[in-house]
Amino acid sequence: MSLSTTTIIAIYFLIWWLTLFAVLPFGVRSQGESGEMAPGTDPGAPAMHRLWSKLLWTTLIASAIAGVLYFCYARNLIPYEFLSRISSPPGR
Repeated sequence: MSLSTTTIIAIYFLIWWLTLFAVLPFGVRSQGESGEMAPGTDPGAPAMHRLWSKLLWTTLIASAIAGVLYFCYARNLIPYEFLSRISSPPGR
């Protein structure tokens, strides 16, 4: 059984989104730690968020994870029957 393009895109989006939340806290320095407080902001607010860098890292990491998962699926290292069994409702 092969995966449709829509399914592959949906799975990649989920992996990307979860990876984004794992990557967001890396390298964050708060305004309180850096000593550069902007008036009216919380001391815990990031001094520099570097969002584009984090989006790039998220895309690279998510692509690697999705590639490994697709390779395992394509080589039948993760059998379809196993995926069906673990994704079905309990008691079936």
